[in-house]
Amino acid sequence: MTSIALFGAGGKMGVRLSKNLQGSSYQVRHVEVGEVGRQRLRDELGVECCPVNDALHNVDVVILAVPDTLIGQLAADIAPKLKAGTLVMTLDAAAPFAGHLPQRPDLVYFVAHPCHPNIFHPRVHQEGDPDYFGGVNAPQSI
Repeated sequence: MTSIALFGAGGKMGVRLSKNLQGSSYQVRHVEVGEVGRQRLRDELGVECCPVNDALHNVDVVILAVPDTLIGQLAADIAPKLKAGTLVMTLDAAAPFAGHLPQRPDLVYFVAHPCHPNIFHPRVHQEGDPDYFGGVNAPQSI
């Protein structure tokens, strides 16, 4: 089973990703430093967070659902703890473009905005049309 460490799991984007991943075949390890976010995960999803080191132990994928200004420092802190071949995903291209991700050739970096509207195919769900970036009603490819 593929394991995912979701950082910022209790924030705006993290909760949306947590909901989308709930019930999937992935083993999701939720990481959230804020008590408000941890409580939101408990209340809305019945999810408990785990410590950083537990989340990173032999993990396959890391998703950094944190503010762009925190991505560089967080990535630098966790990169030495990741096994070779780990996929590290950010939700916006700003930090990678600015060179804020650690240079480690044995890691795989992937950048995608998980709630970006589909630009290649017409929207077919009326309730999803106004949900441009909400990730609630519009179909999601990622």
